Amino acid sequence: MSDFSEELIRSKTEDDQEESCVLSGTGMYFPWLQKHIDTVETGGKKEKDFAQTTSACLNRIQEALLKHQWPQAAGYMHSYFQILEDSDSHKRQAAPEISLQHALYLLHHGMLEDANRNLSRAEMWRYGEKSSSQEVLINLIQAYKGLLQYYTWSKKKMELSNLDEDDYAYNTASQTMLNHSWKTSVNLGALIQTPGVWDPFVKSYVEMLEFYGDQDGAREVLTNYAYDEKFPSNPNAHVYLYNFLKREKAPREKLISVLKILYQIVPSHKLMLEFHRLLKKSEKKDHHKLGLEVLFGVLDFAGCTKNITAWKYLAKYLRQTLMGNHLAWVQEEWNSRKTWWPSFHFSSFWAKSDWKEDVALACEKALVAGILLGKGCRYFRYICKQDHQVLRKKIRRIRKSVKKHSIVNPGL
Repeated sequence: MSDFSEELIRSKTEDDQEESCVLSGTGMYFPWLQKHIDTVETGGKKEKDFAQTTSACLNRIQEALLKHQWPQAAGYMHSYFQILEDSDSHKRQAAPEISLQHALYLLHHGMLEDANRNLSRAEMWRYGEKSSSQEVLINLIQAYKGLLQYYTWSKKKMELSNLDEDDYAYNTASQTMLNHSWKTSVNLGALIQTPGVWDPFVKSYVEMLEFYGDQDGAREVLTNYAYDEKFPSNPNAHVYLYNFLKREKAPREKLISVLKILYQIVPSHKLMLEFHRLLKKSEKKDHHKLGLEVLFGVLDFAGCTKNITAWKYLAKYLRQTLMGNHLAWVQEEWNSRKTWWPSFHFSSFWAKSDWKEDVALACEKALVAGILLGKGCRYFRYICKQDHQVLRKKIRRIRKSVKKHSIVNPGL
């Protein structure tokens, strides 16, 4: 071993009590790096020495990065790669992974040029026979290079929007954009065909495809990302596809089919109210029934209890559904909730709290509570007893509507 390696190992031994996985105040966490080194089999003293040296060097790199000691970190990085060059160990295959982690840190801190150089270095690293996992890693490194190129492309796009099309500067900027888009496409293309969650890469790629008029290409990328069974379930994939189809002014049935899958994955997603509106406009009765189910589903979640739009939609749609002689639809949704919604939404506590914080919300909830639980509901009774000069007429309308549509005890 070199003197540097021996020094590192001695230093590591002195710091045995320190944790090998470092968590910083900024949230940087490196457990997989140490694990990657530790889990590789070693054979003989030379291999063991190599493991100790690289492990110690990694710890020093991490420590320097976390303390923002850039010169020291750079020195250790140089030494680390020198060790890899000098050794005939198969652990050299870890080099791209280390370099990617360093590049991500640089990206996080806005050091884009340094990050790009690091990614280029990692991309060119080759040792031994390339494994499938190493190939995915190289694709990931290339994709991050693609993101940096996309960033440059995006800046040029903004510049372009401020230029006259007849200007020489416009043509120059346009050509620069085209060059960056081609490089980005090459770098992103391989990664997004590999099963995984690649949201930022997919969004960047699709934006460029759309900008250059390749709607078919963009649609194919998003469709595969959302529906290919080899990819993990990902709500964002369906959101991206829906937004694209919406920009294309796709038929309502197509939009409904995409949001229906999103509803099955995340029934409380913010797009569910838009989904309800689409279902409501449909001519199919099963879509109208699903529209009621969607509203109940949204309000099942604690994070949506104060969503006044959802309560307005439910109050209005309950009346429309009951006037359309679909009492069974309402009962079906209510039967699974009548044991827990009263305390979850319609207790005396919530009546007082809602009235104090948001009178409009309290009125919408009171109407829903009255329809579902009748005139004896505590929430409904509390709101109707409030003497509010501005809302007197509205409260009278609520009482009248509950009298007409309550599924419990019609008549007050």
